[in-house]
Amino acid sequence: MVTGAGTSAKAGERTTLLCVPFAGAGPSFFHPWQDLAAGRWRVTSVELPGRERRILDEPYRNVVEAAKTEIDSVAADLGEGGRAVLFGHSLGAVLAYELVHLLTARGIHVERLVVSGSPGPWTQRERRAAGLEGDEFLARVEEFAGFRHEALDHPEMRELILPTLQADCEMHEAYVPSTDDPVTVPITSLRGEADGLVTAEEGRQWRDATTAAFRYTEFPGDHMYLVDHGREILDVIEAECARGR
Repeated sequence: MVTGAGTSAKAGERTTLLCVPFAGAGPSFFHPWQDLAAGRWRVTSVELPGRERRILDEPYRNVVEAAKTEIDSVAADLGEGGRAVLFGHSLGAVLAYELVHLLTARGIHVERLVVSGSPGPWTQRERRAAGLEGDEFLARVEEFAGFRHEALDHPEMRELILPTLQADCEMHEAYVPSTDDPVTVPITSLRGEADGLVTAEEGRQWRDATTAAFRYTEFPGDHMYLVDHGREILDVIEAECARGR
């Protein structure tokens, strides 16, 4: 399911910036980006089950399955002749990578894949949260992310959010790419310079995931740098797309 501003793209319309959320997040995280985009893109988000309007739906536990199940909705949102830039952070990065494979196979033009806070798709995290329970699980996630979501301090919200967050971590940490073939679209890899979860070397691994151009950029901050740098991220995306045209 895709949610965002406007209707499906048609030939000649502006490019869609399709955002793919990180573990535990929903489309609302990217709502401020619609204003920050200032008309440069039509901003939409992938709305995964287990959160926001789909809070009662069973969350995915496999990235490839999630991409294959959501691709019809994503393709319909982009429309025939639509142009897209995909942005994904952490879990969203590998899910966006799978979506790019599927979109290009359908002949939908993807201008660029922008991955954030993620090692290359063939690298799995050594320290994991999957399999842990309760406070131990939340402590590990907080350690990874560098912050704790305030909703987890409310028992009712925690009961709703925790199963989805656990499923997201499980599918992220078990992710294996659906193919060894790289994508054919340019990739830009972004990272917080103080990210303790993803190293600079791992961020640059994405150069091997594309047969097209690759660029790597760092921002001030840790793994969740994007919370404070939405405008700057969009400026980088605009510059990267302009360079590639």
